[in-house]
Amino acid sequence: MATVVFADLVGSTGIFERLGDETAGRFVTQLTTALSKTFEQHSGRVVKLLGDGLFVVFPQEGDAIAACVAIQKRLEEKPVYAGGTGAPVQMQMGVECGEVVEIDGDCYGDAVNSAARLADLAGAEQILTTQRVRDGLSSAQQEQMRSLGPMYLRGKADATEVFRVDWQVERDTDATVMGVSMFKAAGAGRLEIAAGGKTVTLEPRGERLTLGRATTASLSINDSRVSRVHATVEWRGGQFVLSDASSFGTWVYVGNQSEPVVLRRTECYLVGNGQIALGCDRSAEEAPLVTFAVKA
Repeated sequence: MATVVFADLVGSTGIFERLGDETAGRFVTQLTTALSKTFEQHSGRVVKLLGDGLFVVFPQEGDAIAACVAIQKRLEEKPVYAGGTGAPVQMQMGVECGEVVEIDGDCYGDAVNSAARLADLAGAEQILTTQRVRDGLSSAQQEQMRSLGPMYLRGKADATEVFRVDWQVERDTDATVMGVSMFKAAGAGRLEIAAGGKTVTLEPRGERLTLGRATTASLSINDSRVSRVHATVEWRGGQFVLSDASSFGTWVYVGNQSEPVVLRRTECYLVGNGQIALGCDRSAEEAPLVTFAVKA
């Protein structure tokens, strides 16, 4: 058994475009080398650098979470700027535990794949993990976990309960536990989705809806950030499931939750009410927003 961490630099493409390949390459290498030392100080072994990220294994779940939190706090307290300008560097992280097979210094296994998927799913400054990791943590670390509910990770047939590590204590008062509502049955309610003055409805066991730029989509949104078929919504297993199929991702805000669930070719349940931002965060200029509500 081992605990796997994938830590990826957010927005690395923009850094390379702004600085050029050579300068950006040196910057990213220096950054990941410095972060490697923090992982190693927490008993982690850096399996390899991934260009704009790191792949690390730990013997214990608690050490992995502590290392990730230490790095996020370090970047918050002492921001690092690429080329001295622009927004500070941010990391997105995924953590999973399980059987890991080592071959010629590299590591393979389901835990490795899941950690990579979780890192893809995470937003900037976020650490996402699973129930398996949570079970191996101390009670103090478990209290930092906030359930985002069951999600379908790419390549997985079954839903995985995903947790976010609330490492920014001052923000905890604003956080809500999405998992509380995520596990409630949707019952016989219908789902209403609206954008641009048009509303479409999905009944339980109804036909799948599509969201996208295509004029043939169930709900058409004309914006360059929106893919032709950006996302689908269907009734599955007693829940309304939103599936991202886009180029740039989908941001889902449930209720008053300030932190989004970021989907990149992954899925989540739609419960209660909230907003869906297509192709960007809802704070972006004139973000293409869709509202949703499950009604009795």
